[in-house]
Amino acid sequence: MVTGFSIRQAAPSDMAGLAAIYNEVLATSTVIFSDKPVTLEDRLAWLESRRAGGFPVLVAVDGSGAVAGFASFGDFRAWPGYRYTVEHSIQIRRDCRGHGIGRALMEPLLAEARRMDKHVMIAGVDASNVAGVAFHERLGFERVGLVREVGRKFGRWLDLVFLQRFLDPPGAARSV
Repeated sequence: MVTGFSIRQAAPSDMAGLAAIYNEVLATSTVIFSDKPVTLEDRLAWLESRRAGGFPVLVAVDGSGAVAGFASFGDFRAWPGYRYTVEHSIQIRRDCRGHGIGRALMEPLLAEARRMDKHVMIAGVDASNVAGVAFHERLGFERVGLVREVGRKFGRWLDLVFLQRFLDPPGAARSV
């Protein structure tokens, strides 16, 4: 655990903090390929959707109980053949970045994906986000693809780097 922070499952009362973090990242970066801020109602519906799908939503909270970051994963694609693959999202509050909270959120997120018998976790990262790519590589993700000019924000085209991490050995057997 990171000093002064704890990691736990998100509650509805955390959604205002999640929305604030999401909207700050949205407004100031190309990390999120969108330009539409979310509302508290949006985040509550998102939390309910994640829970209904059996997916975790983890939060890092500081000593005052304020949300410092969050991480979650969901289906990579809706087709049944992708059922062992998930794609994750992680966001950290601006004043909390660089303090190990990202790793502190990702470790239990990866463990939860393993517990759910997932095989691969995917990260889609803006190619210009060098720190985001490096963060994932430090966690054992490897670059597996680059999709050029698939997003547009702030008047420019954005490339997307795909990274993946095996959650169990490559080629591990699965029941059909």
